[in-house]
Amino acid sequence: MWAADEIARLCYTHYGTRLPKQGKPEPDREWTLLAAVVKVNSAAEGSHDPRDKSLPGDILNDSHAEVIAKRSFQRYLFHQLRTAVSLQQDSIFMPGTKTGMWKLKPDLHFVFFSSHTPCGDASIIPVLELEDQPCSPVGQSAEAISDPVVLENKRKCEEIPAHPITKRMRTEPRDLPREIPSDTAMHYSTGKEGSLQIPPDSSNSSPPANGPAATQGTVPVGAKVVDIYRTGAKCVPGGAGDAQKPGVEYHQVGLLRVKPGRGDRTCSMSCSDKLARWNVLGCQGALLMHFLEEPIYLAALVVGKCPYSPEAMKRAVIGRCQHVSSLPRGFQVQELKMLQSNLLFEHSRCAVQAKRANCPGKVVPCGAAIGWSAVPEQPVDVSCSGFRQGATKKSVGSLQARSKVCKVELFNMFLNLVSSISENKRPESLRVKKLETYWEYKEAAASYQEAWKTLRKQAFGSWIRNSPDYQQFK
Repeated sequence: MWAADEIARLCYTHYGTRLPKQGKPEPDREWTLLAAVVKVNSAAEGSHDPRDKSLPGDILNDSHAEVIAKRSFQRYLFHQLRTAVSLQQDSIFMPGTKTGMWKLKPDLHFVFFSSHTPCGDASIIPVLELEDQPCSPVGQSAEAISDPVVLENKRKCEEIPAHPITKRMRTEPRDLPREIPSDTAMHYSTGKEGSLQIPPDSSNSSPPANGPAATQGTVPVGAKVVDIYRTGAKCVPGGAGDAQKPGVEYHQVGLLRVKPGRGDRTCSMSCSDKLARWNVLGCQGALLMHFLEEPIYLAALVVGKCPYSPEAMKRAVIGRCQHVSSLPRGFQVQELKMLQSNLLFEHSRCAVQAKRANCPGKVVPCGAAIGWSAVPEQPVDVSCSGFRQGATKKSVGSLQARSKVCKVELFNMFLNLVSSISENKRPESLRVKKLETYWEYKEAAASYQEAWKTLRKQAFGSWIRNSPDYQQFK
């Protein structure tokens, strides 16, 4: 049986031994977050902003740990598909029932690890009186798997309650179920933040415009909710908003949110929202669905030691979409297993603050993001401000400035995969008409787009989408 602590320990070990010093936090001054996708085989035991001159698709608009881990995972999947179509035997894929289609080999599962709760709805959690808390409110320590597939290091801010309360809901570490055993691979990343509101009677409330009724997780009998952790993620403009009243009524739960940041407001959806989307559509994205008979779903989500509520996590990632129906064949809302480790990430905000408790100055988020993927060529990718670390204003728009997990680079992997297959052996969706742009290839993944349309219509109507013009690169 795999315990949550074992998943966390393996991820932390990989972070410490396999990732370069470049891009990691400055000791005792900077903090970050870690996220990873882990493969488990159950059959085995700056001074300028260069974005203005960037080209569509060559910048990372979202460098939160979970997102870079997921993109690094997709990079791994592209490599594994290329291995499969070249008829090598060590791929994770096997032929499907239709021409050009593939499916995962039996007994393979993927576990998502994050050293902190995802920003957005999952971070809106109650602060309870008379209970020990695993991490102090303003940031404590936080503590990653055996055969890593991808890793990333980066994030924003952690949960901060409205008042300096020192008690919080206690959460016990839980074991990963037996179905997810040994031979593993992983995808990493780092960053974070959070908060919650308890409605008087959510059973009779009507669903908000962008999803189902906002409901609350239960709290232990006799426990008094004295406050909530705040999330820096803001409600999507034009939809329902937070009451911003003192204490537990500050936030409304269940709403779509955009990510927090230190500059202008971002248009990137929160990690809680993205995890909820991945739990319905899969982690592979639209491009890879051209080749897959069914989506690639996560089997479990493990969170490191930090402020955490299993009820809030389930509400944010599963509950908001549970009512969604009439999805295309192969797509469905997953009953993702939620687990928490008792191990703290060494470069978490809490851990760094604890080390310098009596030192002057404040700790700050690390400005770089490290991505790692189990691929043979350039597995490590270090980025800053959306571009490869070291990129100059003059180099923006060039190959040298791109992160390996930006849209253009992932699209190039897709095009290389397509060109490696003779036309008569390609999936039907890639034979029916001439496709050229990133947008056109994504839209041609019919079942994925139908599932996404259904999800938006029934749960995430106010989701902010990129303009097609931004995705017309070739």
